Amino acid sequence: MSRSDRNAAIAAAIVLLGFGLFAFYLPVIMRAAVAVSPVAAIAVVVVFLTGLFVVLWLRSRSQHKG
Repeated sequence: MSRSDRNAAIAAAIVLLGFGLFAFYLPVIMRAAVAVSPVAAIAVVVVFLTGLFVVLWLRSRSQHKG
């Protein structure tokens, strides 16, 4: 495995772990947010989904440049 492949695998694992943990705790976060405001709960989901798509979009852009 080359150095760039290893770095890409490590980066993918970190992103997967980060979003996986956030998704695992998302129901708890949603319950806490809805106790404050339903709009806050919607904002939590929007941030999660937007973050996921932004990370994937940036990754695809970086792969197409190389």
